[in-house]
Amino acid sequence: MEDWQFEFEWARVQNYVRTAMRRETTPDLNTVLFLIGIQELGRWKRDFTKEEKQDLMHIGVCSLLSQDGFYEFVGRDEDGWPHFRQCLEMQPESANEQEKRLKRNAIQYFKISDEEGAATTM
Repeated sequence: MEDWQFEFEWARVQNYVRTAMRRETTPDLNTVLFLIGIQELGRWKRDFTKEEKQDLMHIGVCSLLSQDGFYEFVGRDEDGWPHFRQCLEMQPESANEQEKRLKRNAIQYFKISDEEGAATTM
């Protein structure tokens, strides 16, 4: 994917999240990770604790990195929270490379979600 395509697709994800969360501002990567974590948890509550918000972002990261085989979903705990197991060791990357990997995988995550949503509404 060329840089301009990547930036365009990332902007589409940001706009989708902004609309879904009814926000005025464009969300950053952390907000997108948080939303993916909520999606993977499968339920919403009005006020998540600070620790729950961190856990949701971690779930978002694990979900995205599972696309590259770094993590795999192993199940849910008694409270329904998803858990992942690390499968591969990640090679050191710069902060920019890490961010780009997460954004690229978020783009793919939302494309898959769109395709699944279209399939279930047919």
